[in-house]
Amino acid sequence: MFNLVLLAARPPEWTHEQFIAWWRGEHAEMTYPLPGLRAWRHTAVSSALEPRSEGWDGVSVLSFDDEAAARAALASEEWAAAVKHVGSMKGRRIALLGDEREMLGADR
Repeated sequence: MFNLVLLAARPPEWTHEQFIAWWRGEHAEMTYPLPGLRAWRHTAVSSALEPRSEGWDGVSVLSFDDEAAARAALASEEWAAAVKHVGSMKGRRIALLGDEREMLGADR
């Protein structure tokens, strides 16, 4: 798998709960149609492990077969629509792309 990983923080005027509900609801509907999207996992951050990690609300991992499929999704009309849906929201985000490797299987 090849992943797009997004770490996001809510706009200052939103609560954590509002942001997560928006991300998993209204915004998710804009994301599901991405071409080549194989899996999507979302974590609502409940607490930071240490002070330097504070200030984030959620993490999304969008998975594609390979880098070419991820880049095609990012060049798609569906991605443009999802970005437009975010609009001028004043939250923060970090977006990263990378190859996934399973380090410990569930059948451990």
